Amino acid sequence: MTDKEVLLRVGARIRELRKEKGLTQEALGEKGGFHFSYVGQVERGEKNVALLNLAKIAEALDVDISQLFTPINQDNTEKSQSDIQEITYMLNQQNPQKIAMAKNVVREIFNYK
Repeated sequence: MTDKEVLLRVGARIRELRKEKGLTQEALGEKGGFHFSYVGQVERGEKNVALLNLAKIAEALDVDISQLFTPINQDNTEKSQSDIQEITYMLNQQNPQKIAMAKNVVREIFNYK
């Protein structure tokens, strides 16, 4: 498993637990002492979150920290979301010309004109 996959999986698990608790990113951030944008970055796998911050997130979610590492029931929807996050991450690293090329490829694949 790559570093990015670890970040994406933990982030997806945090998102899943947050939604199960009926919390917004802002509410979770307030409970854990984080800015909501940080919570979003963690959920998208953009931040390599420190262990102490993971403990604060778990406490704010009222779960044991081990639950943040419990695999999600990755049905097709969750797997698709993880794939979309990874694609978005890759696109964000590219220059505008490569992004335009990727857009054209996606249009061709899905027959969008």
